[in-house]
Amino acid sequence: MTAFWILAPVMVLAAMGLIFARKAVHAALCLAVVMICLAMLYAAQGAPFLFAVQIIVYTGAIMMLFLFVLMLVGVETSDSVVETIKGHRAAAAIVGILFALVLTTAIAQSVSAAVVGLGEANANGNVHGLASLLFTKYVLAFEFTAALMIVAVLGAMVLAHRERLVDPPTQAELQARRMRDYAETGKHPGNAPTPGVFARHNAVDTPALLPDGTPLPESVPGTLVSRHQFEVHDGEDVTRVVGQISASDIDPDARPLTTERPDVANPTTGEATGGTTDEEDRA
Repeated sequence: MTAFWILAPVMVLAAMGLIFARKAVHAALCLAVVMICLAMLYAAQGAPFLFAVQIIVYTGAIMMLFLFVLMLVGVETSDSVVETIKGHRAAAAIVGILFALVLTTAIAQSVSAAVVGLGEANANGNVHGLASLLFTKYVLAFEFTAALMIVAVLGAMVLAHRERLVDPPTQAELQARRMRDYAETGKHPGNAPTPGVFARHNAVDTPALLPDGTPLPESVPGTLVSRHQFEVHDGEDVTRVVGQISASDIDPDARPLTTERPDVANPTTGEATGGTTDEEDRA
């Protein structure tokens, strides 16, 4: 009971943060807190298997998958405040209130009543007792829950699917378009250089610098360019870096580059060979 009264307020606060968070990533983190507290409640009630599954599967795998999807795909539809389906907010509120009443009643009954038969149920171990209940007494509820989860996944795929307005271009069409742009505007048909090349700032929002020190905006991803989230540094970056290298910074043991090969002892005869240049060898 002590663990319940400690973890329950944390779960309620995290659930409220899940509902009222303005950013989807913050809401996902609040959901992770709820899952971790639920796992701790499983451990407090003597269910180590459920504790491990809750941490490894839900918090460690599914929740992290949600975060990766939110960060990579974006949350444009979730940020919309327009009611796409008429009346769905009122229906969701009614269902939420009914669910809260059922949950409150179940918790009140479990807290007020004494636990009976827990020792006999876990006589062969918690995992064995849980499996017996799932596949005997609650097999229909288990199957219905699995079917509901599959329907939810399919529904999410259908809602997130968007038909293409135009067919994607083929490789031949892309090459023809690149050559046409090169003939008309002089745009290079090859791949753009990596951002930060020959620049002091190794970041994706920094254009590459050409050998003459001028920035190359084509090296920055188009998404950052459209959002105006890239930095342009002048050609003085290269000059500034060269000026920072003074004669005092050079290692006194360093030797100038040379094309002459050093003397190397022949392992067969023991005589020193070398001293020739690459040009002499080619001659």
